[in-house]
Amino acid sequence: MITSDAIKIFDEKIRAANTIVLCAHKNPDGDALCSVLALAHLIELNYAKDVICTYDGNIPDNLDEVPFRKKIRFFERIEDVESVDVAIVMDYGIARNIGGPDKFVSMADFIIEIDHHINDEKIGALCIDDVNAAATVEIIYNLMIAAGWQYDLLVLRLIMTGIITDTGFFKYVKHGDVMRIVADMVDAGVDMQRIINDLANKPRKTVVTEAASVGAAEFFFGNKLALAIIDATQYKRIDGRGETALGLLGQIHGLDYIVLLKEQKPNQIGVSLRGRHCPVDKIATALGGGGHEFAAGAVVNDTLENVKKRVLELFRKEIK
Repeated sequence: MITSDAIKIFDEKIRAANTIVLCAHKNPDGDALCSVLALAHLIELNYAKDVICTYDGNIPDNLDEVPFRKKIRFFERIEDVESVDVAIVMDYGIARNIGGPDKFVSMADFIIEIDHHINDEKIGALCIDDVNAAATVEIIYNLMIAAGWQYDLLVLRLIMTGIITDTGFFKYVKHGDVMRIVADMVDAGVDMQRIINDLANKPRKTVVTEAASVGAAEFFFGNKLALAIIDATQYKRIDGRGETALGLLGQIHGLDYIVLLKEQKPNQIGVSLRGRHCPVDKIATALGGGGHEFAAGAVVNDTLENVKKRVLELFRKEIK
């Protein structure tokens, strides 16, 4: 529940601020990107203030059509910020997931965090968190309603996109609250079919590359786990996340776990984990990452071969 005290503090800090920076975790997914862009637009509508939206890493190509996509800027291209009054960090999980924009967060006079991940080391002076929310955009929606803010259809499109992506097209929904929000937004005029069609629109090179990694996947532990690899050369041809590969592997009958290893740089391996009915968040935590119960990940600084061995050893213990 979002308290009136939290809304009051948020209101006071935003009204008094001259420089406001919004960011989320590195390599923003739909929830992270849409949380930033939705709240930025809400602040502009209700406080008549310009904000800086920034990110680190890669943004998936299938999010190119979300409203205000061009408003978010890569952190290295923002050079004219000498001080920050308020930094709002969303959907970040743990501090090291923020990446480059942390330079703006660290100089902020006041930090607000809005998140649905479990985090025992919070960075916000004001924390508007809800670990039961299906997505961070769900918290943004509830904040918007509780504060009585003006909003428009573009905000709702962003919130709908974040919900669809972070619930895996509603596969990971655990309670009806988020579905009631979805129903209200559909009634308000949000075109869900358009959003889903936009999300299914990727460059040919991305689909072909990820499909090839699926074709070369290995299977372990009595075919309970599938492991696919995208090496450094292939990584240049995808959007950074590998959702197509994960989705294809997830359709294979009998699998309990899916692992995708992405060689982002020499000795920097992105690990994406999915579990059908079996949790993977503890494996991600053991690798220094985190995420949701059935969809999690990490970035490990080691060779591809060493990370593969470590991941398989963790799953060997889990499956036993």
